[in-house]
Amino acid sequence: MTVAALQYLTGFGSEHETEALDGALPKGQFSPQRCPYGLYAEQFSTTAFTAPRAHNRRSWTYRLRPSVVMGGFTPWSQSNWLTAPLQGGHPSPEPMRWSPPPAPEQPLTFIEGVTTVAVNGDARSQCGLAIHLYQANRGMGDSAFYNADGELLLLPEQGELSLFTEFGRLQVAPGEIAVIPRGVKFKVDPVNGPLRGYLAENYGAPLTLPERGPVGANGFANERDFLYPVAWFEDRKAPHQLFCKFAGGFHSAPLSHSPFDVVAWTGNSAPYKYELSRFNVMGSVSFDHPDPSIFTVLTSPSDTAGWANLDFVIFPPRWMVAEHTFRPPWFHRNVMSEFMGLIKGQYDAKADGFLPGGMSLHNCMTPHGPDAAVHAQGSTTDLKPERYRDTLAFMLESRYLLEPTPHALNSTLRQQDYAQCWQGLESQFNGHR
Repeated sequence: MTVAALQYLTGFGSEHETEALDGALPKGQFSPQRCPYGLYAEQFSTTAFTAPRAHNRRSWTYRLRPSVVMGGFTPWSQSNWLTAPLQGGHPSPEPMRWSPPPAPEQPLTFIEGVTTVAVNGDARSQCGLAIHLYQANRGMGDSAFYNADGELLLLPEQGELSLFTEFGRLQVAPGEIAVIPRGVKFKVDPVNGPLRGYLAENYGAPLTLPERGPVGANGFANERDFLYPVAWFEDRKAPHQLFCKFAGGFHSAPLSHSPFDVVAWTGNSAPYKYELSRFNVMGSVSFDHPDPSIFTVLTSPSDTAGWANLDFVIFPPRWMVAEHTFRPPWFHRNVMSEFMGLIKGQYDAKADGFLPGGMSLHNCMTPHGPDAAVHAQGSTTDLKPERYRDTLAFMLESRYLLEPTPHALNSTLRQQDYAQCWQGLESQFNGHR
């Protein structure tokens, strides 16, 4: 499969319709007495039926067999993928940072290669999130997976992946993201080498675009740049295995056929991808470093306005032109908990130690900011317009405390000396203005 073979629909949250066979979509209604081509109509809903129209997400699929045609579920073990709440754990105010993981020595599929780093909230109560790393060096073959606990946000850092879903196919490379709604069946195959990246599992409200406020009509991410797959299906009778995550447990069920058998679909709940370079960055053109909220690509609202269950924020290539100011991020303590990762390049608040594939965690009210070397440079440099070119960092921010897993706390990749980066920040007070 090549990129040229893929086609996409555009528009975030739009009502799309697509068919792999002409006339496969019923006209004038969703569930006629007999569907075209002898297909089965099946509604897929990721919000409640009675959710307000502006927030209601559902799609109608027309498939060779309804999803109920499957064997019984049996437990399946995936010990590295954990779910909130953790048993017997406690969040920590300690600032933490990890180095990127090495390539796995054993064969791993995408689902086998997920390792949980931190969690918050409660999956059964549908609030909070989990943050994972993923690695894979082989395809999933005749198997598929769906997650009943939350939607998935994929952030590739190494390797391009093919994402096969019930709704069609997406090809996702580093510098792009993909979102898979709760309950969608999918599989991931490497395209051109091993895969590594970050995975956010959102237990809460589905991700949506943030309000623009005074920015106006055109800043941040634009709806037209979000891509949805066109209908594509397999008519293949062969033994398959369907894996699922449900209430933190993993299960598998046998199938006699490919689960990717949707011939047509219409609606506004489906997997999508977005190229992060299309984000229209807003920034300061006068003085002072702006709040990171202006870099929000997607948000999962909570029940309190302005306090997100999950904000997905990026720090992409951009111009820095603010004058008479300290340009790097300022020192701060925040009611939100912040998890950061790096896709490529260098993050402007860190001189070293924060590498692509690495990550950091600063929980609620834990002080953090630029390290001593960055502060020294930012305080003395000649402030000319500067282009941050080869960089892409991101932040997953949540109103809930993030709890690292035992694996993350005890990992040899954890940088035990992380806090040393601030120890050179001595008092410079001299009693005179």
